[in-house]
Amino acid sequence: MTKNTAIQWCDSTENPTMGCDGCELWHDQRRTCYAGVLHRRFGKNSTGYAPKFEQVTQFPGRMLRASRWSDHSGRNRDSKPWLNGMPRLIFVSDMSDALSHAVSFEYLREEVIENVVSDHGRRHCWLWLTKRPHRMAEFSRWLERPWPSNLWIATSITTQNSTSRIKHLMEVGDETTTRFLSVEPQWEAIDLEPWLSRIDWVIQGGESGVSARAFQEEWSESLISQCNAIGVPYFLKQLGSKVYRGGQKLRFEHSHGGNWDEWPEHLRVRQFPKTMLARTQ
Repeated sequence: MTKNTAIQWCDSTENPTMGCDGCELWHDQRRTCYAGVLHRRFGKNSTGYAPKFEQVTQFPGRMLRASRWSDHSGRNRDSKPWLNGMPRLIFVSDMSDALSHAVSFEYLREEVIENVVSDHGRRHCWLWLTKRPHRMAEFSRWLERPWPSNLWIATSITTQNSTSRIKHLMEVGDETTTRFLSVEPQWEAIDLEPWLSRIDWVIQGGESGVSARAFQEEWSESLISQCNAIGVPYFLKQLGSKVYRGGQKLRFEHSHGGNWDEWPEHLRVRQFPKTMLARTQ
């Protein structure tokens, strides 16, 4: 919902919908999703939000606006040098889950797909994240058209149990579709080895906020090792607000543990898929 975002792995964000059906971050016993928290704070006073997070609301026209943003191909980003030379990377649905059940496939086709494949939209790379990849797979089959190559797809992984989402992600698009995992916020040690040979990119991050669960620095070392073994590009976004190593809490000036200048050298890994790198050459 902004042309310039602080999120480390993209340039911009846009939300064709606001709100969500709920997930492990937002239910009766836990309310830590940052999008949900922001809706509680601003939803009643801003027309840019859903009235409340649980009330999924459509905002047609936003993706069209985003498609007309300037192209970033060949441009350097001083604050994010790892993005230098790439097209504009737009994170779709950082404040919502557009695959919530209240959102029709017709709306997603018109608002998302048509703008992604438009003359303006093809200049950018769109990264669509959902915790409902089973519905994204249904949408992909319903489309009856090739999945756009510049629309990357991802699902969120927080625990080992949530890796079950990956099988549905594999059903979206075809063999040319770029698929990635957002392992954030990570709440426990996770083994991705059974899936990595079919994944194009892995992003990892610890939880932020006052109610953040602990992130063990060893988890990042483990996932880096898993990705290196298969040759999968890896991107460490942040270590989170409560970081531990060997039982000892670590302290960083950056509140989310997102400044890689504060990390050990071997954790400063921010890679991108080969499909993206090919576009910049």
